[in-house]
Amino acid sequence: MDTKAIGDLALLSDCQGAAIVDRAGSIVWLCLPRFDSPAVLGRLLDPGAGHWSIAPVEEFEATRRYLDGTMVLETTFHTATGSVVLTDALALGAGVREHDIGSGSPHVLLRQVRGLSGSVAMRMSCAPRPEYGLVRPLVSLGAGGAIVMGGPDVLTLSATEALETLEALEVERSTVTASFTIATGASAAFSLQRRSRSDGPAQAWSSGEIGHRLEDTIAGWRSWSDQHQSYEGPWRNLVHHSGLVLQALTYQPTGAIVAAATTSLPEAVGGNRNWDYRYTWVRDASFTLDALWVAACPHEANGFFSFIARSAAAGLDDGADLQIMFGVGGEHDLAERELSHLAGWRHSQPVRVGNGAWNQKQLDVYGELLSAAARLPHVVDQLDEPTRHFLVGCAHAAAARWTETDQGIWEVRTGPAHFTYSKLMCWVALDRAIAMAQALRAEAHVSRWELVRSQISDAIARDAWSDRAGAYTQSFGSHVLDASVLMMPIVGFVDPRHPRMLATLDAIERSLTDVRGLVYRYLEPDGLEGDEGSFLLCTFWLAHARALAGEVEHATEIFERAVRYVNDVGLLAEEVDARTGELLGNFPQAFSHIGLINAAWAISQARGETFPGLTARG
Repeated sequence: MDTKAIGDLALLSDCQGAAIVDRAGSIVWLCLPRFDSPAVLGRLLDPGAGHWSIAPVEEFEATRRYLDGTMVLETTFHTATGSVVLTDALALGAGVREHDIGSGSPHVLLRQVRGLSGSVAMRMSCAPRPEYGLVRPLVSLGAGGAIVMGGPDVLTLSATEALETLEALEVERSTVTASFTIATGASAAFSLQRRSRSDGPAQAWSSGEIGHRLEDTIAGWRSWSDQHQSYEGPWRNLVHHSGLVLQALTYQPTGAIVAAATTSLPEAVGGNRNWDYRYTWVRDASFTLDALWVAACPHEANGFFSFIARSAAAGLDDGADLQIMFGVGGEHDLAERELSHLAGWRHSQPVRVGNGAWNQKQLDVYGELLSAAARLPHVVDQLDEPTRHFLVGCAHAAAARWTETDQGIWEVRTGPAHFTYSKLMCWVALDRAIAMAQALRAEAHVSRWELVRSQISDAIARDAWSDRAGAYTQSFGSHVLDASVLMMPIVGFVDPRHPRMLATLDAIERSLTDVRGLVYRYLEPDGLEGDEGSFLLCTFWLAHARALAGEVEHATEIFERAVRYVNDVGLLAEEVDARTGELLGNFPQAFSHIGLINAAWAISQARGETFPGLTARG
């Protein structure tokens, strides 16, 4: 079994930090207290960077599932002598429910093993390696577990004292091990708690406490799901689970949503297109708010928009570029560096933390911010004066700067260009600002905004169309196909049935798809070495656009092509390897789940379906 296949991974979250579990019952990634904290378990990126495995000693087969309505994972091991189930979760705050899940999270990883049948010999191995495997910590055994000290944090490993067959914990080279046997009806419980040194050492958790907190965490997730899942259309379970994934990728203290829970999972095996996605992009805003509206509720959408608006406004001076991404706490400096001591996933180097795109010039962000605001009219009506002034400033900036070049949506390294998508989103910025002018108290600017909106529309129609390509293209005057132009009908720029748009859809489907029918972003050189897979988000965009054009059966076919790559626990990465069908890229990828939700909604609407609790979107 290849335990490092990205499709073999599953996510745990406490809505502040994340863990990644492989199919063999090993935690191969753990970042606490935040998604972007240095990993204390990092085997995902290097064999020596730390893990925590609990699995049968003998050969086994494993099946997995999330408990209904939760991000609590069950892995069932079947052996020749019996079966056991391993339940894993990052603990939520005690008694925290509904909107507040993630509040007061204690930063504790919970693991419980229960015997289902027969008797199974088990082995536990816990090897914390703080700071992305750079630190081999000091480990001391104590009552009920072990204390791990190294770097800025203190970790406490608790092993249930109620398990009579648990052999004494052993420590060798900073790795804690134990052997035990689970019979039918018996159980064992473990926890790993992170505390900063200033908090003092954590206390070992008893078996009863671990079990109680696990039950409470299950109840917390289900309280959220029960109150936030109104969608009843096609692919209901996938949409609901994708909503849970977006919630799991939300940093509750601020409302930020990270693009993924990992860094440096590559876009090609052995390649160097390895980026840190544990941050939040302004670009995600409007797409995410649409998805949250369908799969969750306005509360989450409000929180995300408030975070984006606060973070972006705080760093915008007159004439300065609007920053495109932020840390989960609103941090602006996301300076990128390489971790040369890590081998990388399947030797895909370099491993990067931070993201050098943070200071790129990308003009589309004005449109994404204003589009996000337009999705929340009740929020816009209650904006404070500084935020209102900021949004008006974004519209002015789009009007003034739309003729400039930038790096574009895909953050290419070939230099600035007049990217069609960037012009499109400047059009969106003005279109949404005009619609919100009264709420923004900006009626005096409408005539100017309308004039520039018309100029942008004319320029796109004239300069983004290529007779040679028979399609709208990546940039003005080029003949290069680019999936980002699929957003033209989705944002309302063009009639989805316009002959040029239909021709563009045909051209993309004919020339920008892999052998599996999945869509690439583009196929031209972008200034980076290596290749990449097809993009699931772009495939969902194609399904979305076809649905808007009234081609429901075709849209359904494309959608089902993409969801074929959902793994056994309902998760998607960013890309798919055209040769092998493997998932590629950081995991799980918020954009892929956002695309799934929005495309499912578009198809349901094209079928004329309506659902209680959901009203039509503008």
